[in-house]
Amino acid sequence: MKPGILIFAGTTEGRSLAEYASANSVRCFVSVATDYGKSLLEKLENIILLTGRMDEKEMERFIEENDIRLVIDATHPFAREVTENIRSACEKARAYSGKVRYVRCVRPFEKRASSGQSAETSEKEDRAAGEEDTQDERIIYTESVQDAVEYLKKTTGNILIATGSKELHLYTEIDNYRERCFARVLSTEPTVKESVRLGFEGSHLFAMQGPFAPDLNLALLRQTKAAYFVTKETGKAGGFDEKAEAAEMAGAVLVVIGRPDETGESVEAVEEMIKEYAGEQNSSGEILCGICRG
Repeated sequence: MKPGILIFAGTTEGRSLAEYASANSVRCFVSVATDYGKSLLEKLENIILLTGRMDEKEMERFIEENDIRLVIDATHPFAREVTENIRSACEKARAYSGKVRYVRCVRPFEKRASSGQSAETSEKEDRAAGEEDTQDERIIYTESVQDAVEYLKKTTGNILIATGSKELHLYTEIDNYRERCFARVLSTEPTVKESVRLGFEGSHLFAMQGPFAPDLNLALLRQTKAAYFVTKETGKAGGFDEKAEAAEMAGAVLVVIGRPDETGESVEAVEEMIKEYAGEQNSSGEILCGICRG
């Protein structure tokens, strides 16, 4: 009997749902983007692992060929393109079979601190004060990594980057980036190789898996003498609170890439859906659970 639920997952939420399905003897596919993602789940029972990224057409074909009934998108909050591909694949597969349900599992997070300001507002206030830069505000919000880079171009001081490797190349636009910028990325071979190719190497590159305790974040900030700490608004599961705490302790400005607004279901609600669909497995098939690194 084949599984009938597909969960494309990212980081914490994906692993949690896969572990829930395994613990409750619900057979499911788990699609992971990397060997690292595979290593986190390969010991789970009742799980069929699929390794490697799928494009939209491959997703659609897999859903149709395996008679998937429920597709759960638990990818990373910032993996927007992946989410768009999953949603589109489900819509096309639904047109073919009429029985595919798409559910977005979202990571809970608290609203931004009201004391923070946007990079644009900060720049305007700096000009009004007749200064090039001020650090009176300890949290700066931007809409994208590119916006953060534009803000950082106008600053001085070292920068600790913790926004991932996908857009690391954008930071090379900063003058003297090889001396000013320090990158923290995942400890996978392709990621490290690409970071080195971009010019982040030696003492300017940290390869490790988070989330991290405030003490480790603080140690890195102090070691790099960072005046700025760049991160994404990842929520509790992504260690955002620990980063904010460390930045405050180090006296560094926290530059935050704002999280995209979206709606969806909590992990707990999705677990109930898995339980509901598991009751129909005797007649309808398997569950597919997919994890990608965003």
